[in-house]
Amino acid sequence: MPNIKSAIKRVEVIERNNKQNRSVKSEINTFIKKFKSAIDAKNVAEAEELYKKVSGLLDSASKENVIHSNSASRKKAHFSKMLDDMKKSA
Repeated sequence: MPNIKSAIKRVEVIERNNKQNRSVKSEINTFIKKFKSAIDAKNVAEAEELYKKVSGLLDSASKENVIHSNSASRKKAHFSKMLDDMKKSA
């Protein structure tokens, strides 16, 4: 545990930011799971809506530096391909 006042404050800020970042990541993962279940169920309309939501969440998380922008782009491309493949097979 730090003894210096500024170090104590930094620890509090880091803990607060970690809590917020975990919340954002948890929300993203929740919608990813819903999107994948819609893909498995071949529900095109629901999957398209969830893709828009996931895409927006990934963009905002990368903008806030919660996740890396390349990671967000990679996931969006992967989910887009999943959606397109499902539309072609349906």
